[in-house]
Amino acid sequence: MSTKDFIEKDFYKVLGVPKDATEAEIKKAYRKLAREFHPDANKGNAKAEERFKEISEANDVLGDPKKRKEYDEARALFGNGGFRPGPGAGGGNFNFDLGDLFGGGAQGGAGSAGGFGGGIGDVFGGLFNRGGAGTGTRTQPRRGQDIDTEVTLSFTEAVDGATVPLRMTSQAPCKACSGTGDANGTPRVCPTCVGTGQVARGSGGGFSLTDPCPDCKGRGLIAENPCEICHGSGRAKSSRTMQVRIPAGVSDSQRIRLRGKGAPGERGGPAGDLYVTVHVDAHPVFGRKGDNLTVTVPVTFAEAALGGEVRVPTLGGPPVTLKLPPGTPNGRTMRARGKGAVRKDGTRGDLLVTVEVAVPTDVSGKARDALEAYREATAGEDPRAELFQAAKGA
Repeated sequence: MSTKDFIEKDFYKVLGVPKDATEAEIKKAYRKLAREFHPDANKGNAKAEERFKEISEANDVLGDPKKRKEYDEARALFGNGGFRPGPGAGGGNFNFDLGDLFGGGAQGGAGSAGGFGGGIGDVFGGLFNRGGAGTGTRTQPRRGQDIDTEVTLSFTEAVDGATVPLRMTSQAPCKACSGTGDANGTPRVCPTCVGTGQVARGSGGGFSLTDPCPDCKGRGLIAENPCEICHGSGRAKSSRTMQVRIPAGVSDSQRIRLRGKGAPGERGGPAGDLYVTVHVDAHPVFGRKGDNLTVTVPVTFAEAALGGEVRVPTLGGPPVTLKLPPGTPNGRTMRARGKGAVRKDGTRGDLLVTVEVAVPTDVSGKARDALEAYREATAGEDPRAELFQAAKGA
């Protein structure tokens, strides 16, 4: 995300929440919008995909208390993308260079922004990987890349949670040159950005914005003798296997964020995040609706008509017995409490049991005689009478 985007985008508006929204309200709004605009639910819809990216970007900032604080401070300082001078700023001809504010930019000069000095650049440090004022020629730490991966779980693993091995390939500091990019391990500071990795870009309106330095690609360093392995980038592909804990109750297509489990940072910078998209295999007996599990149980005509007790299987536990009331219709759903999927608070949802009256395909002997007697005894009843009456009156 560029400095300009960070200042000008209204992430609260993107998520549809007020500026004083609680963390819970932000999380709830994000989940609702993410479900609505997720690419899996809008295949081939470019607008939905772009909207999903905006939502994810907004949640990445507002969902992190530290980043949200930095964002609020930046918005308060710049307003809707433009610097708001104080009472003594001199009105419309006030010139302000964001390069100064972010620690000197291409000029390398700190503390020249009308007396702001050091410290204000720290507001943006965590988001743009830059230090505060007074950095001089010191190169800055860089955050590692985020990694996207996928995992397939069995139905039971998704309900109960599981620890799974994930083999990942990502960019990491090159071992051949110790991450310097230089074969001799002695890169020089980039003269264009003076080691900051950023250069100022005029945008009109009396102030400047910053972009990654085009000469060093944002590293702040240039290799005189580029490493043959990483070609001077200081980064090379690295494979590793991690044991990742997938929480209980995860649903199919859910995307989980694991902070700090992504690619390693550069020059002491923090690691990126790992995003795991979970796929869940179907179960031959059980289904799922949110935190509840579902199962269809066949019953005989006699059990449905006269009532009785029915044993019902549960996922990974002993069977439960449900009391079937007399006259239970086909398709009726009953509830076995606490036998469903694990919720985030550790409690369990319910098992929803749907009754399906089983009709025998071969009836003979005493059973056939009994059914013939039953048909004669109920010959005057017409279960379709109301159906025809309703159809006639419609």
